[in-house]
Amino acid sequence: MLNATGGALPARFRRSRVLIVGCGDVGLRAVRLLAGRARLLALTSSPQRVTELRAAGVTPLVGDLDVPATLGRLAGLAARVLHLAPPRSDGVGRDLWRDARSRALAQVLARRVVPTALVYASTSGVYGDCAGACVRETRPAAPATPRAWRRLDAERQWRMFGRRTGTRVTLLRIPGIYAPDRPEGPLQRLRRGTPVLRAEDDVYTNHIHADDLARACVLALWRGRPQRVLHVCDDSELRMGDYFDLVADLHGLPRPPRLPREGAERQLPLMLLSFMSESRRLDNTRLKRELRLRLRYPDVRAGWTAAR
Repeated sequence: MLNATGGALPARFRRSRVLIVGCGDVGLRAVRLLAGRARLLALTSSPQRVTELRAAGVTPLVGDLDVPATLGRLAGLAARVLHLAPPRSDGVGRDLWRDARSRALAQVLARRVVPTALVYASTSGVYGDCAGACVRETRPAAPATPRAWRRLDAERQWRMFGRRTGTRVTLLRIPGIYAPDRPEGPLQRLRRGTPVLRAEDDVYTNHIHADDLARACVLALWRGRPQRVLHVCDDSELRMGDYFDLVADLHGLPRPPRLPREGAERQLPLMLLSFMSESRRLDNTRLKRELRLRLRYPDVRAGWTAAR
């Protein structure tokens, strides 16, 4: 690329700008993958994170998805957007079923020059309970909780955004994210002795290591097909209790107690029960074929064994 005088532009002007919205654990893993390949910016609602983001090589932009007036500077700012921010967890009224944050972000990104590509991190929870069936991306969504409805609403908004603006939107439906260094996960639950369901009541769950998820996010920014849904999961086919037994055995911890569903409903919080009420096995063929992602941790045994 040449400048007005015929000389080569400095690398900082040639590199694509990538905006990360919701730069938490997975976002920072993506930052490490993108370092040196792109100019990185991140929206944060917490001024206290500015120093941390700068130290990671990211230009921090202070703004709040819940306060649309603070988002104006994002317009026309980046060629690619990685949207990892979840909807509000306490939606009320119409926003109980809708993602107002995605609506606010889409409105500002539609101004000026729109992004070339946008990747949205959704959830496999949009399918609801599939009774253990193998699920492909063509299966109709059937959310069973307000949380999943808000995610589906966000997906629909971004699909419409892509069709309206020409932005190449990729929707990643993500199951349970794990990594030994994440602040909350199976190890913490095992140490607390949180029960799981007995075998006859148990459900299939799906998983992805946080590092593999970050790799999928980065690849989708460049390789994702227009308005396409992808499952980002590994090759595991385990029921939830078997998964926790495996992690316990690998780390020398007691296996979790098993409860009948009726007992679990009396003892466990509603959020955890919602995960125990949905059973499905996600197909990841598109992930491997279209993003050409080779999983570093092809199943949960590989991921947890590497952490020992």
